[in-house]
Amino acid sequence: MSHEDITLTAGDAEVTLQPGNGGRVGGLRVGGVELLRQGERFGCFPMVPWCGRIRDGRFRDGATTHQMPLNSPPHAIHGTARDGAWTVARSSGDEAVITYDLVEPWPYPGRVTQIAALTPDALTLTMSVETYDSSFPAQIGWHPWFNRTLDGGEPVRLDFTAAWQEERGEDHLPTGHRVDPKPSPWDDCFGMPDGVDVTLTWPAQLELKVTSREEWVVVYDEQEAAVCVEPQTGPPNGLNTLPRLVTPLEPLEASTTWSWRRL
Repeated sequence: MSHEDITLTAGDAEVTLQPGNGGRVGGLRVGGVELLRQGERFGCFPMVPWCGRIRDGRFRDGATTHQMPLNSPPHAIHGTARDGAWTVARSSGDEAVITYDLVEPWPYPGRVTQIAALTPDALTLTMSVETYDSSFPAQIGWHPWFNRTLDGGEPVRLDFTAAWQEERGEDHLPTGHRVDPKPSPWDDCFGMPDGVDVTLTWPAQLELKVTSREEWVVVYDEQEAAVCVEPQTGPPNGLNTLPRLVTPLEPLEASTTWSWRRL
């Protein structure tokens, strides 16, 4: 049961996977330039079995109310899998499969599988949640921290066209109303019914596209060092407002691709 870091390479791209640190992507280097913010809490971590905040850390499943630890008081944030050690199922030069068994405080047994597949100009991350026992609501997402500047160049530009923005209340959670997308700065969830499609451009250096078949993306650009573009299977607090059910017959699966080209 190895939790050692894994290095994937393809062309001049190199990815570091950190199974022992929450199954996160610790680094993505293109031509030797690091695109992800460095540090044990950064890189890109999987958000599972929920994304963003759960109001007061509580969600209902039928008649039962479950309480999650308030790791972002007064709410619970970003799931439990980023706090655990994942196991390497297999890895080769450009692809790795890692798994995580859901444990306390999450109240249901289940297994998360994440596949990282690298090509010379793209990284695809695929995640699934499956259960062999009772059904439960869940979400899948990714939380990458992209460096705002690369090698002292100009700051990154974010471009995307959303159909709506989830109106954010003072408690940072969606109110349930959809509004027209507002200008930056953002710590906000946007709806893209045709799939997530966000372009990050570091002028004269690199263009990177974050895409996913999912409909929701949280964009966070309030920090100086990095910007976050987070595709996910539902909005924040979605275990309560828009639950996706994992059943023994039907796992929950999602993927995101980051593709890049030099400018």
